[in-house]
Amino acid sequence: MCTYFALLTLQVTTIATLLVLVALILGQNGAEARKGRILESFEYIAMSCRAHSASITDFGGIGDGKTSNTKAFQDAVKHLSQYANDGGAQLYVPAGQWLTGSFSLTSHFTLYLHKDAVLLASQDMSEWPVLKALPSYGRGRDAAGGRFASLIFGTNLTDVVVTGANGTIDGQGAFWWQNFHKGKLKYTRPYLIEFMYSDNIQISNLTLLNSPSWNVHPVYSSNILVQGITIIAPITSPNTDGINPDSCTNVRIEDSYIVSGDDCIAVKSGWDEYGISFGMPTKQLVIRRLTCISPYSAAIALGSEMSGGIEDLRAEDITAIHTESGVRIKTARGRGGFVKDIYVKGMTLHTMKWVFWMTGNYKAHADNHYDPNALPVIQGINYRDIMADNVSMAARLEGIEGDPFTQICISNVTIGMAAKAKKVPWTCTDVEGISSGVSPRPCDQLPDQGPEKITACDFPAEPLSIDRVVLKSCTYRMKYT
Repeated sequence: MCTYFALLTLQVTTIATLLVLVALILGQNGAEARKGRILESFEYIAMSCRAHSASITDFGGIGDGKTSNTKAFQDAVKHLSQYANDGGAQLYVPAGQWLTGSFSLTSHFTLYLHKDAVLLASQDMSEWPVLKALPSYGRGRDAAGGRFASLIFGTNLTDVVVTGANGTIDGQGAFWWQNFHKGKLKYTRPYLIEFMYSDNIQISNLTLLNSPSWNVHPVYSSNILVQGITIIAPITSPNTDGINPDSCTNVRIEDSYIVSGDDCIAVKSGWDEYGISFGMPTKQLVIRRLTCISPYSAAIALGSEMSGGIEDLRAEDITAIHTESGVRIKTARGRGGFVKDIYVKGMTLHTMKWVFWMTGNYKAHADNHYDPNALPVIQGINYRDIMADNVSMAARLEGIEGDPFTQICISNVTIGMAAKAKKVPWTCTDVEGISSGVSPRPCDQLPDQGPEKITACDFPAEPLSIDRVVLKSCTYRMKYT
């Protein structure tokens, strides 16, 4: 009997030992398998979902903040472009710091940044191709010649999404600002994101830091959605405009926060004789739920490059803090073009130099070949439902002699003046229009129509086609080594 129990104990011990060994072996194999393949699930809302996905690491990308990934991004886009007509493709950028110069996207393509992914703009100028000046400008903005390609670029594309889980694009702009101030740049500084001659573009859920110059620049394009963007640059940084739709149709900008050294949003359409000749206006533009801080510029600027025209802009639910002006129209003799059918309502403004500013004396010209008889048409400007406090001057409205700005309507506006405000809150020359329910009382060129006209300033009820865009929920499970 004792021998029997001894044998049984030995068998149990042996089996237990074998089970432990098996578990250890399986555990080691499982650990090795996990080391070789990482699973990452994420979802987002987009115009289009994609049938194919890859990670930048599949193309040799290294996210150490030191290794250049320009070729990796270029190779990835080139490889994934084969799927453009097969459900499209997505390039995933995982957590890490991904140093890169300029690279171009392709059609039916999504670039997605993980929440801890940072694209770092290279400070090696050889990684930035030089492009010709935009035809509607005739020259670069910084220099007479061409311009550096933007960090993320594309031309003649359709159906492109640049998005993420609030991943970051850092332009490392100090390098460029210093060279700009020292006059060492032969070409215009790059932007962070630019699409030309393109259609159906979405830029969303990203943080953009320290751009060398403008941050987001859709140009000669249509059906553009910019949504959930945070843009931050030092308030003294040169020309770091936030979002600049330029000769574009059907644009929607919403739910964005911008701290900038220039205009938070600048609507453009070409410069002097070049913009007049190119003749492509920006029209059918919606801006809503914008928060702006820009002590030396405007929350929303129209111009000064507006020679192709700006028409049918609708802005609502705008907040500006420590910003030079709420809405600013900038033009001059020689610009030509037009700014018309502008509708703004629901602005909340704190600590402003001006609430309203229009000027026909913005003299920066592309060259000396402009036609001084090319006069801009500024008409149909509607502002309503605005609250402002700590304001230095209510309005500075300066049209052009012989070419007044007309059909201006301002209603239901209350402006609290600062303790050291200007003695005359309104100055108006060469402007015509009406007002209703505005305090302090506007200038005589905007006569009060009485309280019954407090809703006189128009705001269209019919939505634009860009508001009818249906976004889809896209879900992915990435596998990468």
